[in-house]
Amino acid sequence: MRPVGTRQWQEGSGQWQKLTETDIEQGKAGDQVGAVRRVTSGGNVIRQVLLAHSDIDRSYTYGFCGAPPFPVRDYVATIRVTPALADEGSFVEWWATFDCAPEERDKWVKHFATEGFAKWLAALRRYLSNGGRHGPHRQQAAARPVTTSDYGT
Repeated sequence: MRPVGTRQWQEGSGQWQKLTETDIEQGKAGDQVGAVRRVTSGGNVIRQVLLAHSDIDRSYTYGFCGAPPFPVRDYVATIRVTPALADEGSFVEWWATFDCAPEERDKWVKHFATEGFAKWLAALRRYLSNGGRHGPHRQQAAARPVTTSDYGT
């Protein structure tokens, strides 16, 4: 999942299709807790702060910094990669918790599941299968299905 500061593999997927710039603010390292990633996409700016990073657990956790691009509060997401020894692939999990207006919960759960995680995981699979950072031997990235239990209320 390194470097944390970029998501090169998300280019061409959903909202990242027009990715024009990804920067880590204030010269911090992309894997430094507290680093803020600024993504400019199609004229929109999204800022995310790295809340946790573990090479041992192969994971990182981030949240929105400043005004979120969606009407949700306290959004925190984690992505974790676990080796799947049977086929030399990886099992990738990506989940989030957030608060929102009760009447909009189903809408945002569906949005993050179908317009976010599902598309981003598919883009990651394509990137790796095309010889991405980890090369062709890592082409089988298994994504567990996203369910509403993966999201906070």
